[in-house]
Amino acid sequence: MSGGQADIVISVVVPVGTRHAEITGLYRDYQSGLQKLALSYEFIFVLDGRYPDVSAALEELQRRGEPVTAVSLTRSFGEATALMAGFEEARGSIVMTLPGYYQIESSDIPTLVNALAACDVAVGRRWPRSGGRLESLRRSVFHRAVRSMTGFRLSDLGCGARAMKRRVIEEIYLYGDQHRFLAVLAHRQGFRVVEADVRQSPRDRFEGRYRLREYVHRALDIMTVLFLVRFTKKPLRFFGMIGVTLGVIGALLLVGLVVARIAFGHPLADRPALLLSSLLAVLGLQLFAIGLLGELIIFTHARDIKDYQVERVVHFDAAEPTSPSAAPDHAAVG
Repeated sequence: MSGGQADIVISVVVPVGTRHAEITGLYRDYQSGLQKLALSYEFIFVLDGRYPDVSAALEELQRRGEPVTAVSLTRSFGEATALMAGFEEARGSIVMTLPGYYQIESSDIPTLVNALAACDVAVGRRWPRSGGRLESLRRSVFHRAVRSMTGFRLSDLGCGARAMKRRVIEEIYLYGDQHRFLAVLAHRQGFRVVEADVRQSPRDRFEGRYRLREYVHRALDIMTVLFLVRFTKKPLRFFGMIGVTLGVIGALLLVGLVVARIAFGHPLADRPALLLSSLLAVLGLQLFAIGLLGELIIFTHARDIKDYQVERVVHFDAAEPTSPSAAPDHAAVG
């Protein structure tokens, strides 16, 4: 059942980008999975760019009385921005993200929602997973890199099917291409994240090829998430570690050159090693200074930064205060 605006339980956000399926069929497919839950729901389709055919299909669904909201962005801003625009319109206590194309079997949508009984974020893991050896190798390398840099193990960051409690979207802000790392960022914030196995749709096929630029972008995304997860509130550890390492190497080279000049009379003029050691020492000092400046900024705004979640608070019963007579008489001891 779809229900009214006041009693919506599940908000489904569907970003629509360059790769998208026929929207009416996709909506009906997702709807069939949601109806098994017997909970009220709404769909929020976010058009990341101009797609007249999709807009027309959504308008037709609205005329039929379907619980569909259409959000059109002025141009393509990326999937992360599209998701954030959809989150702003979501009214349900549970928020789901589903891709704008067939990726999982819709009958497994309840699996993601039911998994929230034991966690805050449930992310889909397509299993069994189809694809050739090259694709499997690419996925394995990507996830191993993320795991080694963040310390958090996930197996299918490319799956766009997720379910989360509302407070998660109220604490996390996505930008750029961070939609892939939503679960990692949620884990950093202290939310409980689990993977739920869902069946891969037989229509989940990417026929194109990934260009070299895409691999470079993914490597940079991993570095961004590494900094966000480990060094957001400790920038000196990141910049200071690199700065001190370069500074020490440069200083040792300089000392070696000076010793060679004084003890053995080796000339310093026109020596590339002198220039290299000087650059390393200066660069190391600059990186250390950047880290120190970052620490000062973090210290100034520390009260406004929240990177933890409270699971529960247990208060004592104020109606029954502790009696002073019940305390041990330490004065009588000895």
